[in-house]
Amino acid sequence: MRVKNENGSDSLVTHSHCFTVKFTPTERTEYTIDCDQPRTVLDAIRSSLETTEKMMKYADESIIIQLGKQDKESVVPTHFPCSCIDDGEMVILHHHISEKTEKVQEQHDKTIHPKENYSVFYIDTVGGLKTKTKELFRSKIIKQYKFLCIYGEKGMTVEEAVKQDGRFLDNLGEFKLSDNENPDRLTVHTQKVDSLHHKAFKIRLPLNKGKNVENPTTSILDVARVSGKSVKKAMEEPGNSGCSTEEIYELLRQQFPDLKKWMESRFPGDSYKKALNLGSEKFGKIQQSFSEVHRLEKLLKMGKSVCKVLVSNVSQGTGFVLFDRFILTSAHLFKECVQGKKLLDHIDVYALFNYDEPEPETNYFHFSAEKTFIDIDVELDFAVLQLKPDGKKPNSESKPDNVKVPPGLLNRFGPLPGSGEACLIGHPAGSVKKIDPTCIIEPEKREEAVMDNLAKYKDQKVVLEKVYELKKQGIDDIMMYGEKAEKVAAYNTFMYHGASGSPVFDAHGQIFGIHTGGYGDGDRIIEYAHLLLAIFEKFVINLKESGNDQMLEEVKNEVSKNDHLKKILQVEPMKVDEAN
Repeated sequence: MRVKNENGSDSLVTHSHCFTVKFTPTERTEYTIDCDQPRTVLDAIRSSLETTEKMMKYADESIIIQLGKQDKESVVPTHFPCSCIDDGEMVILHHHISEKTEKVQEQHDKTIHPKENYSVFYIDTVGGLKTKTKELFRSKIIKQYKFLCIYGEKGMTVEEAVKQDGRFLDNLGEFKLSDNENPDRLTVHTQKVDSLHHKAFKIRLPLNKGKNVENPTTSILDVARVSGKSVKKAMEEPGNSGCSTEEIYELLRQQFPDLKKWMESRFPGDSYKKALNLGSEKFGKIQQSFSEVHRLEKLLKMGKSVCKVLVSNVSQGTGFVLFDRFILTSAHLFKECVQGKKLLDHIDVYALFNYDEPEPETNYFHFSAEKTFIDIDVELDFAVLQLKPDGKKPNSESKPDNVKVPPGLLNRFGPLPGSGEACLIGHPAGSVKKIDPTCIIEPEKREEAVMDNLAKYKDQKVVLEKVYELKKQGIDDIMMYGEKAEKVAAYNTFMYHGASGSPVFDAHGQIFGIHTGGYGDGDRIIEYAHLLLAIFEKFVINLKESGNDQMLEEVKNEVSKNDHLKKILQVEPMKVDEAN
């Protein structure tokens, strides 16, 4: 890469160093990573085919990366800049399959700079004064280690670096750092990280954090500053830094009048409790339906065709076999790594099947995908890939012929069920395959369902902030009368990151949707799937327009027993006679 000097001239900066990695603390084998381009430490580890295969079973959220050989001394986040790892240093992977140790950094800027652009410091896993017993981290497993190694670009605040890290709890408040060598020397959360390089600290939380009480006025003001001109103006005026709660409410209501209506739609009296009980009763019936052995056996059999999709150095998700060696998954997994219908040269895609049991089980097998998509459609967020014929098992002498792609599910496509029963099968957070029974939320009931989920926040200011964030994310699109209201199936599920592309089944074993995404932050409020009959129709139209008659014929043969799909195949675009 090139960097601009102070005199305006360009100079070439080479990025070349190596480090070693062990994939378990007890493993004797060490792998050398020759890093020739700026990237995260996790991407660097996955930079070769051999290490990519070793990493296939690891979920990013469940990985802890130890820096150095000293037992459980310091650990770095998965997005730690490789440039900050010394030449010849060792990193050791610890994999905790049942724990999410780090928040997924979907919006994390992966631009990696030279090491002199960063300040790297350490935070003790034991809190400082009056903080030793308080919760600091997303996972208690973190406390097994002595230090968290934190990085921040110079000019970044301590608070921004900690938030970026992803391993701390959200909303730590106005915390301070006490220097381990001089505990009376404090660094406030708004200070720049520049002077912290190679120093060790303990974190001190504000007194009210012991009761998990956040400062809602501060947080709502922060949100308001982002996009509300009148709020921003009011906050910038001298003497207005301590706006009252009512003033904040009024300013937000003026800028976003729909918020007031939505907030006032909350249940009066005990109607919320009654609605919640009804919802629980309905969900209980659905759980009972999916617990029937004959339904479960059918789902588990079809679940063999569900795979974990790995896009090297980019993302991971879920997919499933359509027929033969063709799989369906979500298009957004390939964002910025596709040109036309072809993967960029440095991008490889793998489909990992039978990843049902955690280590040390190794019954899974995988196929790599062809570089050219059969189809990819951003609007309906689907992609169809063809797998290469030779599959592979880890540490196995099996011939490729013994590794078969599971049966396809295309012929099981059906409409949105009227009963509302649904079930997802996928690989959330890249974990082993999981199954989640749920129920469809009709368009007219989605607003009520959202408010159900928000009711757990007792403070109305926090609820208002959450509503505002949901609207910014575009949740109105799937609400009643929204642009996508009738085009998606909505539900609640624990299938978050990594589950995109999961098939959504009804209680009779038909697949009616492909899990696409949801609204909310780390705590999802509502999720949704695109309907597969709509996707199939668009797939057929795209095949016709591209002139892929061979694939079209194969599809026709596969759906010969599915009346829903046969009907779609028979629909021809209306031709207009220009002579008339």
